[in-house]
Amino acid sequence: MKVLITGADGLLGANIVRQALRQGYQVRVLQLPSSQSPVLRGLPVEFFKGNLLKATDVDLAVAGCDYVIHAGASTAVWPSRSAATVAVNVSGTQHIIASCLKHHIRRLVFISSAASFSKGTLEKPGDENGSFDGHRYGLDYIDSKYQAHQMVEKAVREQGLPAVLVCPTFMFGPYDSKPSSGAMLLAVVQGTLPFYTRGGKNFVDARDVAVAACNALKMGRVGESYIAGHQNLTYAKLFQLIAQTLKAKPPRFRIPSPLVLSYGRLHSFLAPSLGYSPMISLPIARISCDGQYFSPAKAVAELQMPQTPLAVTIKDAHQWLEQHQSGLSNAAGERPLKQQIPKPANS
Repeated sequence: MKVLITGADGLLGANIVRQALRQGYQVRVLQLPSSQSPVLRGLPVEFFKGNLLKATDVDLAVAGCDYVIHAGASTAVWPSRSAATVAVNVSGTQHIIASCLKHHIRRLVFISSAASFSKGTLEKPGDENGSFDGHRYGLDYIDSKYQAHQMVEKAVREQGLPAVLVCPTFMFGPYDSKPSSGAMLLAVVQGTLPFYTRGGKNFVDARDVAVAACNALKMGRVGESYIAGHQNLTYAKLFQLIAQTLKAKPPRFRIPSPLVLSYGRLHSFLAPSLGYSPMISLPIARISCDGQYFSPAKAVAELQMPQTPLAVTIKDAHQWLEQHQSGLSNAAGERPLKQQIPKPANS
């Protein structure tokens, strides 16, 4: 059985590819022509060069496959409003839907986001019954992922699309070549993150989400959404855990929320005219001050999703970065790993 995986270069995608291979699938990845895929080198996969924005590319990539896992997306958070982000996340998903229907794919697993549901509290985490409230942040990444989520659900209802929606929370893990969340671990170890904010999130091992995504090819119910998460922690507790696990010092000071929001508002105003990407924009400031807690109970029960202890996840993710950072510092002109700035949103 052959599965097409989009977004295979990313943290989650690279782990999905490996899990699919472990489960015995033949793997084809849809990859931009310019991609060098450092995390996929040496794997027995078929590379199909194409672009999610081109319907013909997507159609050719889907043809001949039995299953599709659509993890490809733009996770850009600056600019906050971005036609490019919307195009990838919405139009790209529409092309996937159309091709899956045309080629009678047995099942599509759509990688959505836990942000498609209303967040909960530490005492009462959110679940798949909560309605979307992410519009309050003013971030096209969140809004477009939810729009794509709705498109998949509509295609299930109206066109019989055999799709399951897997909705990750904030992921850490190996094969984080950008790095994305791994930059946060490096910042704590290097002592370049002296402050933290009031909020918190649900944190999960990307390898566990990959298992849930691959299991969803055969498990779970068509049309259902599954929040793929693990442990709810405030940022204070998270950084204490990171520091304890990696033998470092946690950030010492919590920035008051009004100050964080003022900082984000100022840089959202200045950045467009001065031509820089702010470390914290107003939407990111709002997110960092909120508690975004979720329950993974449904994914654990129906997709047999593992729950790797977060300390193990942190240790493995950091170890991978330490072993590979010399080779990741710049294929595409990005800054070296030790200078990457962590951002508080990736779910």
